[in-house]
Amino acid sequence: MEIWINPACSKCRSALGLLDAEGADYTVRRYLDDVPTEDEIRAVLGKLGLEPWDITRTQEAAAKELGLKDRAEWPRDESGRDRWIAALAAHPKLIQRPIITADDGTAVVARTDEAVRDALGR
Repeated sequence: MEIWINPACSKCRSALGLLDAEGADYTVRRYLDDVPTEDEIRAVLGKLGLEPWDITRTQEAAAKELGLKDRAEWPRDESGRDRWIAALAAHPKLIQRPIITADDGTAVVARTDEAVRDALGR
């Protein structure tokens, strides 16, 4: 099991606390320091069953600077997918957190205790 975290994030700290309380065996990836490649982002999106815009923190300053809410400039379909992935790789702070890749190869955005427990059960 791997968890992508930002240590400054309270949701990440909460997820780690729950994993520890459950005695889970996991690896921490501080994704702001160890930035995922575009291919790694594609892989985690496949495991999540989501699109890049689904895991983008659109309220971040970088998102506003890039104009990510402008759907004409940033289409949320196959034509814009690679551009979104490139933006996440270039600006990892935009990636929603924490993301847990479960032992069965699936992943969840673990912002709630329920989601963390779901990942533990996989």
